[in-house]
Amino acid sequence: MKWYKLAGLSFFIILTAIILGGCKNDATDHKQQAENLPAVTVTAAKVEKSIAENQVEVVGTVQAVEHAEIAAKISGNIINLPVDLGSRVKKGDLLLEIKAGEISAKLQQAKAQLEQAKRNLTRERNLLKKKAATPETVKSLEDQMRIARAAHREASTMLEYTRIVAPFTGIVTRKLANIGDLATPGKPLLNMEEENNLQVLTDIPEAMILQINKGDTLSIFIPSANLSIQGKVAEVAPTADPSSRTAPIKLKIPPNKQLRSGQFARVTLAMTPAETLTVPASALSTFGQMERVFVETDGKAKLRLVRTGTRNPDRVEILSGLQENETVIISNNTTLIDGQPIVIQK
Repeated sequence: MKWYKLAGLSFFIILTAIILGGCKNDATDHKQQAENLPAVTVTAAKVEKSIAENQVEVVGTVQAVEHAEIAAKISGNIINLPVDLGSRVKKGDLLLEIKAGEISAKLQQAKAQLEQAKRNLTRERNLLKKKAATPETVKSLEDQMRIARAAHREASTMLEYTRIVAPFTGIVTRKLANIGDLATPGKPLLNMEEENNLQVLTDIPEAMILQINKGDTLSIFIPSANLSIQGKVAEVAPTADPSSRTAPIKLKIPPNKQLRSGQFARVTLAMTPAETLTVPASALSTFGQMERVFVETDGKAKLRLVRTGTRNPDRVEILSGLQENETVIISNNTTLIDGQPIVIQK
């Protein structure tokens, strides 16, 4: 029994040595194969340390600075609606009119009562001059006239409520009523907005509230219009929403024919600049999901896996895998093999 165990153990040790020896020989052969390849002429550049702006991007919405939801203050059927969806109106233009039969009757009644109170007061004042009336009677009629004047003013105001006019110059963006519909107090009938006075509303993280001040300029990108603009901070909320941990800000933006209320926007918030390593974008290549560069070491191309950060058309940020002042290959690097000889073209 012991003899079989010793034989099996010996066989396992011999097999392991053969496998390890084969792997070592494969690595050695690959290294020798790479070194035997012809030298490739390449260009190279140094890994540089630069100042990179740490930026945070938040989403926002384009909206009109002035926007209103038009509703009635009295009840009644709509008898006139001269605007449509998209109609452009000027301040004071008629938006809709409500039937005012009862209010007109009340106004006529109040007017008649006011005229009667004036006549009664005039008569008693003349009688008082002739000592035929008392001051108390005149004072009572003066009170009645004030009450009648107030009732007349109230009826006149109610009649004005039957005609709803545009509060500012703008465009009708929603139409929620039609002729014949019943208008009731507080029920939305129309929405309108200023057309060329726009802003961007966005929410910023609570950690950045103290870094944003009124008057600051931020970069804004509108994807639907492929438009990059600058916005000036017009309002900053002093507190954060406890549920989202964000605070709203408003950015005033210049007028542009490509901009419409409701468009999606991206707002860039610049943080404190930080040092970072960068290489030319041409130094980077991909293999599957891995990002790699070739570094010049003793006249040979050495493969190095890296982790990248922000990019621009010219340079790429390197988060790990390289050190400052190392030499990376930036041309003829797509077919290089690890360990292959290279000649750097000056």
